[in-house]
Amino acid sequence: MEADATLTQQLRTTMPLGETLGMDVVAAAPDEVHLRLEWSEGLCTAAGVIHGGVLMALADSGGGLCAFLNLPEGATGTATIESKTNFFRAVRDGHVDAISRPLHVGRTTIVVETDLRDAEGKHVARVTQTQAVLGT
Repeated sequence: MEADATLTQQLRTTMPLGETLGMDVVAAAPDEVHLRLEWSEGLCTAAGVIHGGVLMALADSGGGLCAFLNLPEGATGTATIESKTNFFRAVRDGHVDAISRPLHVGRTTIVVETDLRDAEGKHVARVTQTQAVLGT
């Protein structure tokens, strides 16, 4: 799937880190957000492996957008208050897809699960995060 240029620009304008890291939005809906990050040497640690912190930032961004799309009426925003990451494999080329889905949408918190997969579809990591609902 190709990135959505309009959604990508909105993400990068709203969240400058998305621009810095080169995040693209493939699709975004309340039930699923799909971000993509292309491998780049500038995002790597030793041996050309994408840094774990970069992968966590990608997952947090997808999870945050998913939570934002699920905010209850009257809420003004969301903020990550807890995050757990399990890494399964390194990424040395290609891209990483982040698929975020809501597990719980409540009045004060939203819990999102994000799966990261490499260009071959292999599971790279799973991130579960809790987002606080702000402004209610």
